Amino acid sequence: METGVVVEAGGRAELAAAVGSMAGLVDELAAVVAFPPAAPDGPSRLPGSDADPLQESSAACLDGLGLVARLEAVTAALKVRLVAAYAEATDAMEGPAASAYESTAREVSKVAQVACALTIGERAASALVGESHALTTSLPAALDALQTGAIGWQHARTVVDETAGLTPAAVSALEAHFFGPDAGRGAAPGELVPARFRRKLRAWRERHHPESLEERHAKSVADRRVEFSPDRDGMAWLSLYLPGDTALAVWNKSTALARGLQGPREPRNLSQLRADIAAGLLLGSANQDVGDVPSPKADVLVTVPVLSFLGVTDEPAEIDGLGPVPPSMARRLVANGAKSFYRVLVDPRDGAPLEIGRTSYRLPEALKRWLRMRDGRCTFPGCSNHSLDNEADHLTAWQHGGVTGISNLGQACPKHHRLKHWREWTPTAATKDEPPGWISPAGRYYPAEHPDREPPLIPPDCLPVVSPLEQLLLTRLAA
Repeated sequence: METGVVVEAGGRAELAAAVGSMAGLVDELAAVVAFPPAAPDGPSRLPGSDADPLQESSAACLDGLGLVARLEAVTAALKVRLVAAYAEATDAMEGPAASAYESTAREVSKVAQVACALTIGERAASALVGESHALTTSLPAALDALQTGAIGWQHARTVVDETAGLTPAAVSALEAHFFGPDAGRGAAPGELVPARFRRKLRAWRERHHPESLEERHAKSVADRRVEFSPDRDGMAWLSLYLPGDTALAVWNKSTALARGLQGPREPRNLSQLRADIAAGLLLGSANQDVGDVPSPKADVLVTVPVLSFLGVTDEPAEIDGLGPVPPSMARRLVANGAKSFYRVLVDPRDGAPLEIGRTSYRLPEALKRWLRMRDGRCTFPGCSNHSLDNEADHLTAWQHGGVTGISNLGQACPKHHRLKHWREWTPTAATKDEPPGWISPAGRYYPAEHPDREPPLIPPDCLPVVSPLEQLLLTRLAA
């Protein structure tokens, strides 16, 4: 009984803290909204003032949007705590279930009441109940980040999703890596769009999962399938669940063939061409012009630790555009002469590739590949474009003294490359290992998504034997 009182008191304190955070944000938002906006047809400046009211109003709107995002996050945290408290109170009132049937019936009823209270479907309510339980019991740091507005609701859901199936120790380690006091390499979780945050979570999860990626991949291969789902307007979705390298090869080939068909007389866009080509190849009656297109050669980077490539360890490799893959897949791709895949071996000391420096304006292929490996995709905030359309950009222009080196290069998709020249979006400095961040026309800084590398595993029997005399010399040299 005392335990229940403690839990209830703690829960009420957490709910009160969430409400207090919400009230503070509402006050801040009210102050921002009260800012008098400039009249559209009024003077651009106030009499006797150097301030630009339109610029101040624009900045106030951006501040307001940031506060609204934080308020939505706090609201989501409060909803999570209320749902978890409701579920806990309901379970305590009803006591242990007498049978599996009764337990299922109670769960269905509990979910139905949450669905009715929020006017949502029972499937969504069931997911919310499960997410609330995970956040309040296993992910306290992620929930605290949500309650302070440091991350959004989609970020929190992503954490719950990517920690499913992990042991409690692995969940704690993942949470400490991304939300602990020493967390943060480059952009923080809340500064990444949810899709990019999911990729970072998944990469870490694959490296630290208690079951090796080789074993999980072997199980998943058995689940490969094709799914069909009718849609509106006489359309339908056709999905293939395949091994990642096979699916990526299909995507790259259909994309390359589609690009080959583009031209002034081709009315279809790239997406339409890709769909028509894929359907034609499956039906054995591809577009009549496809046969005239040369076989595509897509540059795909396969990054693999040296010892993993040699078969000494089973650390995951990574394929550009796909993510972590079993090392056996990477070894097969580069050993069987797959010409569209380029192997990149990483330094066994810190997991970073070697610097490739050049002094000419034009980038050699090796430098282009290294740039793609460092940046991964377009470096603009929230952009996930990692196709071959990305362009290498000199951060400091060549005509202004910029050099063609990895620290003065960034990768941007054509849209954001043009935006850099059209508007005052300015990339920040880069380094050998870190891509550039960006500064918006309003002066807001958006840090780069730093590659979350880790030193590869080195088995003890692979380390050289150091004699006591050598150890003494090394110690003195280090001092």
